[in-house]
Amino acid sequence: MDLVNKRIDDDEFYKIRKEVLTQWPTGKDVDLEEAFAYHKSLPEGKIFSQKLLKAKQGKTTLIQPRAGVALIDEHIKLLTYLQDHGGADLLPTTIDSYTRQNRFQKAEEGIAESVKLNKSMLNGFPAVNHGVAGCRQIISALDTPVQVRHGTPDARLLTEISYAGGFTSYEGGGISYNIPYAKNADLTKTILDWQYADRLTGIYEEAGISINREPFGPLTGTLVPPCISHAVAIIESLLAAEQGVKNITVGYGQCGNLLQDVAAIQTLQALTDEYLRSRGYGNVVVTTVLHQWMGGFPQDEAKAFGVISWGSTVAALSQATKVIVKTPHEAVGVPTMEANAQGLRCTKQIITMLGDQTVDTNSLMDEKVIIASETRCIVDKVFELGQGDVAQGAVRAFQAGVLDIPFAPSRFNAGKVLPARDNEGAIRFFSPGALPLTAELLEFHKQKMAARAKYEHREPSFQMVIDDVYAISKGRLVGRPS
Repeated sequence: MDLVNKRIDDDEFYKIRKEVLTQWPTGKDVDLEEAFAYHKSLPEGKIFSQKLLKAKQGKTTLIQPRAGVALIDEHIKLLTYLQDHGGADLLPTTIDSYTRQNRFQKAEEGIAESVKLNKSMLNGFPAVNHGVAGCRQIISALDTPVQVRHGTPDARLLTEISYAGGFTSYEGGGISYNIPYAKNADLTKTILDWQYADRLTGIYEEAGISINREPFGPLTGTLVPPCISHAVAIIESLLAAEQGVKNITVGYGQCGNLLQDVAAIQTLQALTDEYLRSRGYGNVVVTTVLHQWMGGFPQDEAKAFGVISWGSTVAALSQATKVIVKTPHEAVGVPTMEANAQGLRCTKQIITMLGDQTVDTNSLMDEKVIIASETRCIVDKVFELGQGDVAQGAVRAFQAGVLDIPFAPSRFNAGKVLPARDNEGAIRFFSPGALPLTAELLEFHKQKMAARAKYEHREPSFQMVIDDVYAISKGRLVGRPS
C-alpha cells in the first residue's frame, strides 16, 4: 500500500485485518459486532472520552498514573489501589516491552515465569497474550476509565485486542511510537500501520463508540522544544482524523520553565484545533495532557516530590485536561503502588489548590507567539514537502531534517537539533539543525544562548546541553557550571 493521508478503503482494511488477527492465537477471539455491543454496555463513568470532555468543559485537570504488571489479578490489584488510595481520575495499562516488539512468545514465557515466581517478570501488562477476555476482567473490576499506553511501532493486533477488550483510550502514533523508541523501524511502514489503528478507531466511532486517541507527546522526554513535539502532535492528529478518529488528546512533556510550559499547553490546544479545522476536521474534540518531568529525578524523595509538585503546578495553571503523574521513586526504578499513589495524592493536592488561579502576563503572551510561530514554520513546511499530503510530507521532513527530534535513537532521524536552556530556564535551540525557522526566530535563539553564556562567563558550547540534561536530577533547572 502506498503512503498517502487518505482513509483506508474498507476492502483493503478488512483484507489486512485477516492477516493481523492471525499474528497470535488470541486474535481469533476478536469479533467486531460483539465488541461494539460490549462497549455499548459500559456505563458512562468508564468511558475515557466522556470524562475528558467533562473535564475540559469544567476547566478541571484530571490525574493519571503509569502502571502495568504481568498477571491479571495483580494488575487489577495495582489499578484498584491507585483508584481507591491514589485518587486517580483515569487509569493506565502500560504494556510490556516484549508485546511492544510483537514478541508474543517471549511475553508468554514472561507470564509463566511470573506465575512460577509469584512476582511480575514483565515490565507491563501483556494484553495480546491475555486476550479479549483477560482485558475485560480489568475493565469490569474498575470504576474508572482505563487507557492502554505502550510504545509499539506496529500495534495493529494490540489495538484490535485492546478495543475488543473494552479499553476506551489508546496512546501512540506512527511517528511518536517510532522515532523516539526504535532504531531501525521504517517511518513509512509505521505510519501505514498506525493508519490501520486509527481506521479501526474510526470504525468503532461509526458504530457509535467513542475511543480516545492520544499521540505520545514527550517524544524523547528530555529538553524537547515545544515546537517539535507540537508539530508531531498536529501531524499525528491530522493522520488520525482522516481515518475517522473524533476524540484526540495531544500531549506535551514538561520542560521546567513555568511560563514556557503554560504557554506550550495553551498553544498546543489552539494550534491543533486550528490545523484540524483548516483541513476539514472541525468536528474532532481535542483535549490536552501534560506529562510531568520525563528526565532524571532526584534520588531524595523530598526533592522528588518538589519536582512532582512543580509539574502539578504547570498542569493546573495551564488548565491541561489531564496530567500524567510521576512518583518519588523515579530515580531508583519501578515504583511501588504505594509510591505511585503518593505521587497522585501530591498532584491532586496542588491541582486543587491552584484550580482557580491563572497565569496571564505579557511574558506568557510573548512565549505563546514564539511557540506558535515556530510550530507553524515546521508544520507548513511538512505540507509543502508532501505537496499537500501530510503523511508523505512527514517522511520527507525527517529525511530533510525539517523534523528532527533531539536525542532520538532512530536512524531515520537527522539528530542535528540540540536544545539547551536560556538564562531563565526556557528551552531554546543551541543548534537548530535544518529546522525551517525564520531568520528572526533563529536570531532570537542565538541571542538567548549568548545571554546565558555571558551570565555564566563561558562560551556557548555543547557542554551547556550536557549540563542541562542532568540539572534537575541535581536539584537545579539550568545546568550552571560548578
